[in-house]
Amino acid sequence: MKYAGRMEGMQSSEIRELLKLTAQPEIISFAGGLPAPELFPVEEIAKVTTDLLAKEGRQLLQYATTEGRPSLRAKIAKRMADKYHTEVDPCDILITTGSQQMLDFCGKLFINPGDVVLCESPSYLGALNAFKAYEPKFIEVPTDDGGLIPEELDKILSTTPNCKFIYVIPDFQNPTGRTWSMERRKAVMEVVNKHNLPVVEDNPYGELRYEGEILPSLKSLDTKGLVMFLGTFSKIFAPGLRLGWVAAEHSVFEKFVQIKQSADLHTSNFDQGVVDAYMENCDLDQHVKEIVALYKHRRDVILQAMEDNFPEGCTWTRPEGGLFLWLTFPEGVSALKVFNKCIEAKVAGVIGDAFYPNDKTDRSMRINFSNMPDERIIEGIQRMAKAIKEAMA
Repeated sequence: MKYAGRMEGMQSSEIRELLKLTAQPEIISFAGGLPAPELFPVEEIAKVTTDLLAKEGRQLLQYATTEGRPSLRAKIAKRMADKYHTEVDPCDILITTGSQQMLDFCGKLFINPGDVVLCESPSYLGALNAFKAYEPKFIEVPTDDGGLIPEELDKILSTTPNCKFIYVIPDFQNPTGRTWSMERRKAVMEVVNKHNLPVVEDNPYGELRYEGEILPSLKSLDTKGLVMFLGTFSKIFAPGLRLGWVAAEHSVFEKFVQIKQSADLHTSNFDQGVVDAYMENCDLDQHVKEIVALYKHRRDVILQAMEDNFPEGCTWTRPEGGLFLWLTFPEGVSALKVFNKCIEAKVAGVIGDAFYPNDKTDRSMRINFSNMPDERIIEGIQRMAKAIKEAMA
């Protein structure tokens, strides 16, 4: 068969393929970004679903509008205002099949072959793969412990034509766990406004903050309608529902609606109703507090285990929230070699090079800590420490 040329640049997700390997019960996996299933509100969902079907079952099982359930869009707008200081008209919110769908839509809307997409270095693999289908050129903006460096972004935009947008995760970034300070957010937005650069702000983890206050979104600082805010219920409710949203300036929103209509007509009306009914009748804020408490505990457990077991020369981030930390090995120690040793020891992380579209370092690994009980975390880190020492030897 003769496939489209874009297929040459498309690959299976390295993380999804790795999860097949780590699904084996004997492997302790720090690889996936899986929420803790024991916190899924199964009983509450069962009750609200039963009540919802009794109340509006035939309507719920019918086709629906592309934009999404109006009452759910209104609840999302209120939540964005309450949590992220971001005032958004519900009419500018589109409900999507997970925020991953919106990454594909952003590529479809903005990217012609050869166009430039900017991103943090490193950045989320799922976004890079979504954009790759549209054949852009990636430029990685230098990034430090505080996030994307605004001065470097300004240099790139001043010398590089045809930059279509920048993709960023300011809160508990995937893969590093880093969070931008308020000063950094303001500085980046100054550069964005100077160059009129569209911004895709991906925020799947922002409510999962263990310390301090949730910071205002980039969209809350947006005065030109440049920022598209992507949100999701996957990390604060249930990933299996595949429910996300985008909030964007109305003319951009209308373009996304057109793309959505050609993609899948609308997001599951049933799933939207379930989340809407849960938010109406249950306490989502309390549920998120329970998630945060558990993940904070597991973060503390893994950080202590790494301190106790990892050899000198290894460094790692200490995230204030989210699901991930970023492990860096000493100079000269190959992450691929460590990974292979880890698999032999029945433990796994994700090799860091997967998160760079261009530059490769072979020195880092993404570690997830949200999905396992204490004893598995400690045992896994002990196995990984042994693998690192063997690779260093």
